[in-house]
Amino acid sequence: MHENGEPADITNVKSISKIWLVPIVAICMGAWMFYHQWSNQGPLINIVFENASGLEVGKTKIKMHNVDVGEVKTIALTEDLQKVLVTARMSANSEGLLRESTEFWAVNPRISLNGISGLNTLVSGTYINMSTNLEGPSSRDFVALSAPPITPSGTPGLHVTLNSDAEFAFKEGDPVIYKGLKVGEFESIYFNFEERVVYYNTFIQAPYHKLITTNTKFWNTSGVEMDIGANGFKVKSSSIETLITNGVAFGVPEGMPQGNRVSERSYFNIHDSYDSAAEERYKESAKFVILVEDTVRGLHVGAPVEYRGIKVGKVLDINPPNSNQQKWLDAGVAIPVVIGIQPGRVEQTDDDIGIEFINRQITTWVENGFRASLQTGNLLTGALFVNLEQYANVPSVEMEKFQDYPVIPSISNEFSQITEKVSAILDNINDMDLIQLSEAANKMMDDISASANSMNSTADDFAGTLKQMEEQQVSAKLANALEGIAELTSGFSSGSRTNNEINETLDTLQQRLRELQPLLLELNQAPNSLIFDKAPKPYLQPGIRKNNTQQERK
Repeated sequence: MHENGEPADITNVKSISKIWLVPIVAICMGAWMFYHQWSNQGPLINIVFENASGLEVGKTKIKMHNVDVGEVKTIALTEDLQKVLVTARMSANSEGLLRESTEFWAVNPRISLNGISGLNTLVSGTYINMSTNLEGPSSRDFVALSAPPITPSGTPGLHVTLNSDAEFAFKEGDPVIYKGLKVGEFESIYFNFEERVVYYNTFIQAPYHKLITTNTKFWNTSGVEMDIGANGFKVKSSSIETLITNGVAFGVPEGMPQGNRVSERSYFNIHDSYDSAAEERYKESAKFVILVEDTVRGLHVGAPVEYRGIKVGKVLDINPPNSNQQKWLDAGVAIPVVIGIQPGRVEQTDDDIGIEFINRQITTWVENGFRASLQTGNLLTGALFVNLEQYANVPSVEMEKFQDYPVIPSISNEFSQITEKVSAILDNINDMDLIQLSEAANKMMDDISASANSMNSTADDFAGTLKQMEEQQVSAKLANALEGIAELTSGFSSGSRTNNEINETLDTLQQRLRELQPLLLELNQAPNSLIFDKAPKPYLQPGIRKNNTQQERK
């Protein structure tokens, strides 16, 4: 009631408690966090794997350059139940990395001939690695690689395609060598059934890709290369890695220009060796035929053709098609051998002008004794080569034709000439009457034996005569020596003149010594008597002095 007694007005006031602010704030923060998470999360992608070995939901990470860019969310089988479908959530900043060229693969410990990889997963566990070159349209569906790529996408360098019509000699991961240094690898292999050619997609790492030019040649350096040919025995090896696995090397052969640099995918042939790769700089050949009447065993396609020891070409074909093969069994039929003389090897231009020069030169030389022969280049293997040389004592002939090829006349090789000489000697021996030769030889041996006996008898007689002569000479010399001794002794005998003279000399010597005895005694007593003049003193002898003393005492 009011003070004036009137009743008070009572109204109900509705208010919200402050306690409700806590859930409201929590809801707002949750909503904000949800929105922030939703707005900042990356896209979902699907990756198909062969199997889910080592993959775990919520644990397996997706990495690029060892930085986490995603995480596996679900793992399930594909609809055909043949593979595994992995759904992963990528980070927001990885949107531009998801291209059709992007590659994914599971990283596990691996041991192969190319090395050991993925050992860090023994501690951290399996993870999914990715690489991209940022080319092509965006994509969300991918198929994982069964093994790590040889060259991840985006690696700087150059892709080239190598081809070979030989057997499958290389595999993925085999090295590409430059001067003993590994600079690339084989990435993939493709066989073209129509061409019957094997293509190898190969990657050359930067900066070595700058070495690839239009004149670059690739050749096989697998294992140890052994070559036994007309030039001898050769053993070569490239690097320790190629001793275990296969590999190729590349470079510009000596004598060739470097050529223009290659900046896009190009095709190159794989040659069997460096020598065969270097042969390609001689592209043109002047072709000739030599008709060989001897055996061609030991002669192979590619064998050298030499002029006075200098290589000028090689053998191109032996017994080419459409030759007289049906007449092999006929006597006197020669075997055609096609050879090529390369203008580039004789300081001529490697073109039609050089070939024309070679043809004119050979035609002139053939008329003046230019001949071909097969020579042994290696005694161990029996490998042959074609030798071209000028001969002075051969008849002049004109150039003939064989299947449109000019024919260079041939002569027998050294072995055939030796064989002919041996055969001639054997024929002469066969024509001899061996019985008469045997009787004549026996008679000659009897005569020789009789002559020998006569010589032995004569030698014995001569030896006896020499012995008698020597004995007589010794006796005469001994007698003369004895006579000399007797004469000498008679000269010294008693009563001889020599003996008397010796005795007289000895007496005279004794007398002179007695005369000198007083002088020697005086010098002994007074050495200065020879210099100073003194009165002579009586010479007193010991015996006389003794007598005088005795007389005084009496």
